[in-house]
Amino acid sequence: MTVAENAVGVADRVCAHPDWLFLWVAPDYLDAMPKTLEDIYAEKIAAGDLTRDPAQEAVLPILCDIRTWLEEAPKRGLRGLFAKGPPPPKGLYLWGGVGRGKSMLMDMFVEAVDAPKRRVHFHAFMQEIHAGMHEARKKGVDDALKPVAEAVAADIRLLAFDEMQITDITDAMIVGRLFQRLFEVGVLVVTTSNRPPDDLYKDGLNRALFVPFIELLKERMVIHHLAAEADYRQDKLAGSQTYFAPANAAARAAVQAIWEDLVTAPPEPLTLKVKGRDVVLPKFSNGVARVPFWDLCGKPLGPADYLAVAEAVRVLILEDVPNLSRSNYNEAKRFVILIDALYEAKVRLIVTAADIPERLYVEGEGTFEFERTASRLREMQSEDWGT
Repeated sequence: MTVAENAVGVADRVCAHPDWLFLWVAPDYLDAMPKTLEDIYAEKIAAGDLTRDPAQEAVLPILCDIRTWLEEAPKRGLRGLFAKGPPPPKGLYLWGGVGRGKSMLMDMFVEAVDAPKRRVHFHAFMQEIHAGMHEARKKGVDDALKPVAEAVAADIRLLAFDEMQITDITDAMIVGRLFQRLFEVGVLVVTTSNRPPDDLYKDGLNRALFVPFIELLKERMVIHHLAAEADYRQDKLAGSQTYFAPANAAARAAVQAIWEDLVTAPPEPLTLKVKGRDVVLPKFSNGVARVPFWDLCGKPLGPADYLAVAEAVRVLILEDVPNLSRSNYNEAKRFVILIDALYEAKVRLIVTAADIPERLYVEGEGTFEFERTASRLREMQSEDWGT
């Protein structure tokens, strides 16, 4: 029998077998099977990218259930409802202290999911919602939120938020109806937050109107506290230089290395709405922002703007701080206010500057007051700062 005849005979016998398809494709199929989240997590540990943490591992089964349903459930029909199939699991509200790995776990999950999805910072998402409602009102619709919510839900089945926090009354008054609509059409939501649901919009104006949203979160999402002991973001900065002077090529290279080590997802601009103003952080990822000095201190911003920045970020890389004097007094004054806001919020600060803190501001009005800022800049360089 020739090789060709033998091959044909084998093929005939395989295809005649009741499980011929499985037998024929099994080896390649097994090689192509997607990795579980546990596999991906283990690989990151083996590669030295992560340290094994039981608190993080406890989150993986919850994310696996969500992933399985997203990849196996029927697609939505024309009316936005899913065809008959397994009921959707609850989403996930993952909260805990800064640097515990919340964003890392979410990014790992989102990357692994094979389903229409979107990952977005919560601040940026709410700004999109307000912009969409503004456009809807121009068209004279009775309910400006409805078409915006439907547009969000049209193309995705998973919506992943980073850093859910609600401090603005305009967000507080619409977020409940928005999420209710997303849940109704089968969008699964995974979000991270530094606060438990009960602390969202705490002490906010008209908070009683916001409480139903908290109850909705508890009903439709698993509320999981990531109680990891280590602050991994702090660990990455432990022993690292965080203030670089002068701001030369060596300083820029060092900061670039820190940036690449801290970020876990491609950076995007983050725009904070503060009393009708836009405060733009041009590069933002995983709670880490990278901003030139002139973007924050060369514009007419004030205490409320810098408080919003301090609330939104956990690490701020501020680049190219110049020598300060009477010639740039306004910029210097804003820099002082910014450092105060970051200091009070315990934000980790990484700086490239023209000189060391004590020699940044040596002449002109405000030099005496700047001594406190220089002292704070020194304190913020300490290894245990922000813990």
